[in-house]
Amino acid sequence: MLSQTAEYALRAAVWLAEHPDGPVRVGDLAHALRVPQNYLSKTMHQLARAGVLSSLRGKNGGFQLARPAAGIRLLEIVEPFEPLGDRRTCVLGRAVCSDAAPCRAHERWKEVTKATTAFFSGTTLADLLAPPRAAAGPRNRQIPRASDR
Repeated sequence: MLSQTAEYALRAAVWLAEHPDGPVRVGDLAHALRVPQNYLSKTMHQLARAGVLSSLRGKNGGFQLARPAAGIRLLEIVEPFEPLGDRRTCVLGRAVCSDAAPCRAHERWKEVTKATTAFFSGTTLADLLAPPRAAAGPRNRQIPRASDR
């Protein structure tokens, strides 16, 4: 459902929230996430421009969250790469699809997009750090690759 760039942005932000020890270099983060460094670098800079991350130059520089994980909604992370708001496209590819001129999937798809936007708006990075309710053991800090899902 998310573009690859939005997924990388989300994975990187979660990793940074799980490792708040200080700035992390893009190369180290790319290695940890197993993603291309140049691609991730562009993504990280865009997140910094969006105010999600802060970047520090120099020998001990890198990227870190711009504010606490509890104050960063997932929508802020994916929106620069995957507009989720009211700008939806027709799931059947029609040029015109609206409440006034709906396609056959319009009402159902409208509900899906509302639920998706509500999830990203109502979930913070901190929410993703809490252990799952069903799991009683320690939290696994590894970030799954897209191919592992």
